[in-house]
Amino acid sequence: MSSRPTDRPEPSDRAGRSGLRDVPFATIIAVFAIGLLLAAIWTWSSVLLMGFAAILLAIALRGGARVLNRRLGLPFKPGVLLTALIAAAIFAGLFTAAGPAVSQQFNELLKSLPAAWRQVSDWLEGSSIGQFIERRIDPSSGNGESSGGSGGIPSIFGYLTGTITTVFGGLANLVLMLTMAIFLALDAPSYRGGFLRLIPLFYRDRAAGILDECGNALARWMGGQALDMLVVALLTGLGLWLLGVPLAMVLGLIAGLTNIIPVIGPFMSGIPAVMFALTQGVDQAAYVTLLFVVIQQIEGNVLMPMIQKYAAHLPPVLTVLAIVAFGSLFGLFGIILATPLLLVSIILVQRLYVEDVLGDSLPARGTRDTD
Repeated sequence: MSSRPTDRPEPSDRAGRSGLRDVPFATIIAVFAIGLLLAAIWTWSSVLLMGFAAILLAIALRGGARVLNRRLGLPFKPGVLLTALIAAAIFAGLFTAAGPAVSQQFNELLKSLPAAWRQVSDWLEGSSIGQFIERRIDPSSGNGESSGGSGGIPSIFGYLTGTITTVFGGLANLVLMLTMAIFLALDAPSYRGGFLRLIPLFYRDRAAGILDECGNALARWMGGQALDMLVVALLTGLGLWLLGVPLAMVLGLIAGLTNIIPVIGPFMSGIPAVMFALTQGVDQAAYVTLLFVVIQQIEGNVLMPMIQKYAAHLPPVLTVLAIVAFGSLFGLFGIILATPLLLVSIILVQRLYVEDVLGDSLPARGTRDTD
């Protein structure tokens, strides 16, 4: 009598199902929650970046309020509001004072661009660089008249509409970010306490320490960055004034403000300065370019090493990688916030992974050197 074959699972199948059963349900939920969190961060990246920028501005406002409290005895919350009003008054005053002059110089720039372009073209025609460029240019692609057509007006209208929408959207986001920063600065302990209540009790003290370390490191970074921006603005404004460039102080202020953007900030500030210098000739534009190169060398080799003794030091390679990564993910906003985001990321990796998971110990970042 033949025995009836039975369907028995292969050993590999039994091992696979056993391994799946051995995985704790809490681990599966944790992995799912992490994936959901990453998806939410990606979906709401613009909102989260705006919130992070508001936190940075709130730290700056609270720093100004502390100075007013120490120097003048002003209570903290009125000090926050006064700091915000002083900053707004400075920018409004500069815009009001420099607006007409900028408009006039811009009109002169537009009038002088054809002559400046002819000078550049004449120089290129007589140089080996110009001959090399001419050999590389495809003559068939240089006919700009054939691509005009009847679609020019709709294209221009669409471009203007998109530009206006972008500008007003940016202004609305800026107002919202400033409002968030003021509310955060006025009542930071409440928001901090609310965030810590989301952390389990056994880890709440540890999370509070990490949060304080991130705040202190960001405050030190912002203090060092403010000093760096001030020195760059003064050097640029003074250099442009000595060269006789129009609106030297305004261009110096632009250079200081854009210096917060790593790597590309100097290029952003150098372009308008060189354009205004073109109204005085190509030679003047070359002198302005040389001035910006010298200032950036002074900043990178002299100023920043001195500031990094006080503020947090970031590895240059990681900084460049962060700029590329956050810029490709989040655009210009990501480039602007790349350095502080990198600083916070390094602290979180060191405390949450290196110390709490691997069991290693590291010194706190952002502390003042003792030697």
